[in-house]
Amino acid sequence: MRASSQTTPYFDVRTLRTMALMVLTTLLMLAQAIAAQARPDSFADLAEKFSPAVVNITTSTVVSRSTGPLPMVPEGSPFEDFFREFRDRSGDGDRPRRTSALGSGFVISEDGYIVTNNHVIESADEIIIEFYGGDELEAKVIGTDPKTDIALLKVETVTPLDFVSFGDSDTARVGDWVMAMGNPLGQGFSVSAGIVSARNRALSGTYDDYIQTDAAINRGNSGGPLFNMDGEVVGVNTAILSPNGGSIGIGFSMASNVVVRVVDQLREFGETRRGWLGVRIQDVTDDVAEAIGLEKASGALVTDVPEGPAAEAGMLAGDVILSFDGMDVADTRDLVRRVGNAEVGKTVRMVVFRDGATQTLKVTLGRREVAEGAVPVAQPGDDSGEAVTEKTMLGLTLVPLNEELREQLSLPGGATGLVVRDIDELSEGYEKGLRAGDLITEAGQQKLTGIDDLEDRVSDAREAGRKSLLLLVRRDGEPRFVALSLEEASAE
Repeated sequence: MRASSQTTPYFDVRTLRTMALMVLTTLLMLAQAIAAQARPDSFADLAEKFSPAVVNITTSTVVSRSTGPLPMVPEGSPFEDFFREFRDRSGDGDRPRRTSALGSGFVISEDGYIVTNNHVIESADEIIIEFYGGDELEAKVIGTDPKTDIALLKVETVTPLDFVSFGDSDTARVGDWVMAMGNPLGQGFSVSAGIVSARNRALSGTYDDYIQTDAAINRGNSGGPLFNMDGEVVGVNTAILSPNGGSIGIGFSMASNVVVRVVDQLREFGETRRGWLGVRIQDVTDDVAEAIGLEKASGALVTDVPEGPAAEAGMLAGDVILSFDGMDVADTRDLVRRVGNAEVGKTVRMVVFRDGATQTLKVTLGRREVAEGAVPVAQPGDDSGEAVTEKTMLGLTLVPLNEELREQLSLPGGATGLVVRDIDELSEGYEKGLRAGDLITEAGQQKLTGIDDLEDRVSDAREAGRKSLLLLVRRDGEPRFVALSLEEASAE
């Protein structure tokens, strides 16, 4: 009987690697397929579902007609009467005329609250809301906020309206799909789609927080919604960047998290009520941070403390605000937004950096809208009575302030400091914006009354190992801090 032979199957290392590579390739292909499926094949479902809540807005305003001069014809000429008669016949003479404008908006509640841009309805005598189905209703203005260009309107209706909800704009990521709806160029309801191109854009306003998108936004889209793929409003279409007035793929929508706070206040009070700290501030640069001994360039540097909540809490010019109400402050823009979003009358803790250490201040916030017209109070000071001398240091030719210079520069009687009589155009100070006529009131966060004071501050900074000296400079009453290198501090 022959012995049977039996073979045992086996895989060598090379075969196993090949199989593993094939499995990995398959998984990658599946992942790509899943990612491709995440891209919407169509925006039709979203458009169909939420378009009934998007409205067209038509405004009309009565304006006086400007007659303007007649064409240049000899006085008493028969042509003078002819041109006057022609203008009156074609333009109704001096009678007022009605102009109209178009925009977009969206309904945020079934009882008829509508959000749009302030510039869409500003100065309008009549506001007509046209709904997707063609119905029209007249709207009244509940409140406006020019700072964020947001307006809240209201229509009266017995039938519940379709409405949309706000989403969290902070969750929008660069590259996410978005869809814009509105009334571009008066053509009626329209949809465009694109992606979030950038976040946290600032254009010109104090409270700007724009989402940039390449979804087509044109004139007439103003006030319309920018949707995410969940059908939530993450922005209000407000502006475009364009050399020709049409869309070139750079549009801006005010972030919904800003809009929600404004709308809630307009709905409750008919106006905004923003917190007010009462300081003038500037960003902390690397050289400023080094000059005052701050570890990193962050926070907001206080340049002036007029009468107000901050002054009452003991804040001083030269303080660096590091945190506000328990949150770190990145820069001046961050602080302005945090203060503005805070409740009026709220007492908050603020951590400031002063004289090489941190201090905590408790500030009860005022209301910005009430305080905006206030004129800062000049800091008091005594005239040193020092005779006029002149010295050049830090690239600046400086003279002490006296009565003659106070009058020439229109400075208050209590002002003290050193006046920049001349400046080397190749100096660091000139590069940083210092000019003849500027008044330097502090150096190293201490007041200056004479040349000797500045020399002492330079010596103190050098002894402390500083590479630069912080100056408080005033021009036309506006203060700002400038840090200058001590390498230019030698007298010339």
